[in-house]
Amino acid sequence: MKQPWIHSLPLDGAFILAPAFLVTGLVLALGDRVEAIAETPPILWLLLIVGVDVGHVWSTVFRTYLDRKELRARQALYVMTPLVGLVLGVVLYRLGDLVFWRVLAYLAAFHFVRQQYGFVMIYRRAEAGDPPWAKWLDQALIYAATLYPLIAWHCQPRQFDWFVAGDFLAFDAPAVASATGWLYVALILAYGLKEIRFALARRCLNLPKNLMLLGTGLSWYVGILVFDNDLAFTATNVIAHGVPYLALIWIYGRNQQQLEQDRSDFLLPVRTLFTRAGVLLFVAALFLIAYLEEGLWDGLVWRDHAELFPAFSALPALDDPTLLSWLVPLLALPQITHYLLDAFIWRMGGPDNPWKRTLFLNHE
Repeated sequence: MKQPWIHSLPLDGAFILAPAFLVTGLVLALGDRVEAIAETPPILWLLLIVGVDVGHVWSTVFRTYLDRKELRARQALYVMTPLVGLVLGVVLYRLGDLVFWRVLAYLAAFHFVRQQYGFVMIYRRAEAGDPPWAKWLDQALIYAATLYPLIAWHCQPRQFDWFVAGDFLAFDAPAVASATGWLYVALILAYGLKEIRFALARRCLNLPKNLMLLGTGLSWYVGILVFDNDLAFTATNVIAHGVPYLALIWIYGRNQQQLEQDRSDFLLPVRTLFTRAGVLLFVAALFLIAYLEEGLWDGLVWRDHAELFPAFSALPALDDPTLLSWLVPLLALPQITHYLLDAFIWRMGGPDNPWKRTLFLNHE
């Protein structure tokens, strides 16, 4: 079996598979120091939240609104998604600010879980001929690797939150967490036996799929359950999710450039971002727009990182509930749109799905 890389061993290995292992290893190595930090330091917050988390949200535009061919093909989706997201956001916020943040937190968690599932499904495409139970077991394990830490978090509340205090529901149910953990262990054992069986038959192990499963399991378990700390959770959560997504967007853009060359449907300035020389510009452009968004959040709403956003400190801090019921969903709209669109734009679909040809260009 040929290894089913998305682009190549070096690029997939460094930017899709390695981030989860590297950040988890670093957090474990600095264990006591990490535990001693009550809140994420401002510089690390700028790197993790603005640079990676918000940056990866904005990278979706390269796969959608800045791709003229894609935009023409699904105009209704790209027009209605932000409109629906804004209306729902306003309605939820008027029901209560915690209602809004709670729904957004669960939507974000669903998005994070589904991204890991999506990567596993991409990396198991070489195993399409396996019996259905083998695919079901792969699916069950990636869901367990992500859902078990979340279930345990709900049953044994942690000292950190996804967005704001109290956004996740809390239950005093350690028995549920324990039972879910044993189910997770059983799935790991069953999966291990299955992989040994198929590896012996093929004389080959699907490396990217297994590394994605292992990295996901480690980063989610360590970031949520081993440490009860905001920095540990933020670092493992954001790096393991955001960096692979940025890599996926860059690979897609790079391959599209190669397919279409001078006829690219990207606008001219965007094309340069998807060359090797333009990688730093790609990262810098996303950081800049993410910085502007977070500056507006800090100046108008949060007021907790003024030292990072001095140019926005002159903005008025708004506290009128009616005004905030429009402003907060509007500021969160890129995030909401990203979560909603990602449920559609990466679907594997049928064999004629055009984005698959672009993404897997190196392996046709």
